[in-house]
This record gives sequence, C-alpha cells and structure tokens, in this order.
Amino acid sequence: MQKGIKSIASNRKAFHDYFVLERFEAGISLVGTEVKSIRLGQLNLKDSYCTIKDGELFVRGMHISPYEKGNIFNKDPLRVRKLLMHKREILKLYAEIKKDGLALIPLQVYLKDAKVKVELGLCKGKKLYDKRDDAAKKTASREMDRAMKNG
Repeated sequence: MQKGIKSIASNRKAFHDYFVLERFEAGISLVGTEVKSIRLGQLNLKDSYCTIKDGELFVRGMHISPYEKGNIFNKDPLRVRKLLMHKREILKLYAEIKKDGLALIPLQVYLKDAKVKVELGLCKGKKLYDKRDDAAKKTASREMDRAMKNG
C-alpha cells in the first residue's frame, strides 16, 4: 500500500467469479453521511456492478449502511451512485464492454488522501472449470506452505 491509502472494503467474490483483465481508479459521488459510514467500514461490495448510460458511469448494488447518527440525512443504502472518471476513459470502457462482452466490477473501495476512491476491474467471467482449477491450486499451495512450516 502507498502512503495515504487506506483500504475500506474489497470484493473477494469478484476474484472468484471473474478474471480481472485491467484495473481503473474512479472517484465516487457520495453524500456526507455515506462518507461517514464508509469511514466506519460499513460497506458491502459483494453483488455490485457498474453500468454506463448516456456517457456516465454508475455503480449499482453497492450497499452502504445508514449512518447511525445521520437521521433525516441518510439515503437509501442501495441507491445508484455516480462514478467520476474522464469522459474519454468512460467511452473507451464502453467500447470494450460492448465489443468483448466484459463486465465492470468494483474490486475495492479505499481512502486516498481523504477522498473515497473505487478500484474497478474490467472482468471476464470464469467458467465452472476455471473456478475448480483455481480452488485446486490454492489448496495445493496451502498444503505446500503447511508442509514447509511443519518441517
């Protein structure tokens, strides 16, 4: 991790379900109480994904729990939130998604110099046999580590 970057939440399910081909950083448009909830770590990326509509990038399914002391200022936890990227980057992503049948998945949310940022992955879906291969490799590496540790 670089200086000034604090990871808040990561989407581990995305790495299980997708091959991550490329990564991008985007800002996110939030309300004050949402930022406070994120700083407390009350965020879930499990079933979130991104869409592009009219040249704008949106994240859907990102759950930010309501801030306890927020009362009337709290917003819907699952509302659609706008992501902030340059227009040319969004158009490039849109072309790749349409051409290759890829998906834009939020991989991580972090604080970078007091600003909330989202790491997006340009992802290709895994087949069941790919998931099995990954699981087998992880199991084998865990067993090797255990054997090295124990003697």
